[in-house]
Amino acid sequence: MVNHSIKVVQALVSGITEGGRGANGTAFPKQPEKALKLYEFEGSPFCRRVREVLTLLNLDYEVYPCPKGGNKYRQIVKDKGGKKQFPFLIDENTGEQLYESQAIIHHLFKHYGKTGKTPKAYAHYPKLPVVAFAGTLINGARGTFINKNIVNRKAPEHLLELWGFEASPFTRVVRSVLTELELPFIFHNVAKERWQDQGLAALRLKPGKYKALKGGKREQVVARMGRYAKDVQVPYLEDPNTGVHLFESKDIVDYLNRNYGS
Repeated sequence: MVNHSIKVVQALVSGITEGGRGANGTAFPKQPEKALKLYEFEGSPFCRRVREVLTLLNLDYEVYPCPKGGNKYRQIVKDKGGKKQFPFLIDENTGEQLYESQAIIHHLFKHYGKTGKTPKAYAHYPKLPVVAFAGTLINGARGTFINKNIVNRKAPEHLLELWGFEASPFTRVVRSVLTELELPFIFHNVAKERWQDQGLAALRLKPGKYKALKGGKREQVVARMGRYAKDVQVPYLEDPNTGVHLFESKDIVDYLNRNYGS
């Protein structure tokens, strides 16, 4: 078994290959009234493109993991859209269901961006996601295949809730396990909103006491984080099925494997 710290380093390097995309986002998102539903899997470079934009727009969304070998949500995608192709987005606010990462990205900017237009940097991705695929390989292709120990296990009654952002290596490790365990969850993006947010929670570029941007999304979630109410630390997991609240990626991974991995 690969040491947890090594997994975090691999996830960090994987994020670096994308040039830091998926770390920063708007402080004042246009959050849709009805939750966006994304059917995807962590190891897919095409899905990664979409997740990066969701972080840039700082949108929360529901994730229905579709790892290779999974038998829950892959079939739902086939039933709804006609094929098992990922990512697959359902937007009940507009009534649209979309395949193709570029089409989904255009949709997100059109309806939830500030101008309604897709920025040039996100408008013309290479047909083959070489860079993102390299990131997947560096990350050990985690979050790609089903954990065979949980095949045919029922999904929990309530969606788990995870706070983080796409490029966070600690969050990536947790999302990979959620994918492999085929656990649906609500992902709350907590993107870095300004330069004062840069750096780890204990090592911010701005010295002194951390203070979230007034009125920003980070300020809204700080109070929910218990003992970290004066800062923002991710990942942070809440499991309404058990009442458990956890920080620290290793503790979260151990919890998920212990409670849902067998």
